[in-house]
Amino acid sequence: MYREKLQLWVREALGALGGEGSVNDVARQIWLDHEQDLRGEGEHFYSWQYDMRWAAQRLRETGKAGLKKNGSKSVWFLRK
Repeated sequence: MYREKLQLWVREALGALGGEGSVNDVARQIWLDHEQDLRGEGEHFYSWQYDMRWAAQRLRETGKAGLKKNGSKSVWFLRK
């Protein structure tokens, strides 16, 4: 269930960022929106940024999000 929540949070964060953002932007937005939830996840608290990347990969595999390069940085984006 935790990883499914992260997929939702990644989508919500990208929406709040106007549909796209860097890994750091998405992590920051998730932290701003869900700090207390993350702190309450026990051991997952220590791996949530890694798990966030897993969640983004799952969204890409299902066609709900994408990844593009912007110079040397990767940018995640929502698919319409």
